[in-house]
Amino acid sequence: MDLGLRDRVCLVTGSTSGIGLETARLLSAEGARVAICGRDAERVERARGDVHAAIGLVADLAEPGSPDELVAGVQSALGPVQCLVNNVGDAYEASFEELSDRQWEDMWQLNVMSYVRCIRAALPAMREAGGGTIVNVSSTAGKRPSTGMPNYSVTKAAVLSISRLVADLYAKDGIRCNAVAPGPTATAAWLAEGGLADQQARRTSRTREEVVRAVGAGRPLGRLAEPDEIASVIAFLCSDRASYVTGAAWSADGGTVPIIV
Repeated sequence: MDLGLRDRVCLVTGSTSGIGLETARLLSAEGARVAICGRDAERVERARGDVHAAIGLVADLAEPGSPDELVAGVQSALGPVQCLVNNVGDAYEASFEELSDRQWEDMWQLNVMSYVRCIRAALPAMREAGGGTIVNVSSTAGKRPSTGMPNYSVTKAAVLSISRLVADLYAKDGIRCNAVAPGPTATAAWLAEGGLADQQARRTSRTREEVVRAVGAGRPLGRLAEPDEIASVIAFLCSDRASYVTGAAWSADGGTVPIIV
């Protein structure tokens, strides 16, 4: 199936691993001109070669001026951003009581404000061109908060709200904006040393293997998602095949959140 993405300039944030990397790879395979980014130059270059991305840029999107510089860099190298995938983010286990103001603020800057700033930077060219697509990666925790990840849950709920807001504001300009809400996914965020599986194991006195099995078993489909399964939903929402889809919050969670909207 041709997704209509050939030669489209696509920026994927947080794309050196996991869902972002798989999304960049799939968009590139569809013929898009993909820009990837991350905070570490070596990882960016390695991912760029793996994806066959058009360019790779180093950016810390938690810094207020960085999203503007990133979007300007893509435009200078490839042309105006036509498709923006906001994927960058952080997640960790913590109790509500132990989270400091600084932890709330740091996660807000990366998980929410980077999305706001990237969207704001990409909008003028999209409006001038008469259209564009934005996909924001949220989480099941944005629909049903995770008590073990309070600040993460609140930021991901904000991403859902931003997505609907932007969809409403800019539909008249031909700009579509949607959110994807993945469930637990077999990425480094969960499975790497020190990742969420290890964090849960330490807090619950279980082994990491027991945690991974339990988390998978907690989905109606009985397993964690694979990164490419989430990437496929993102690519569809970026594509012309989703030309009448905007303002939606697509669950890609194996049936985790038991609601019908």
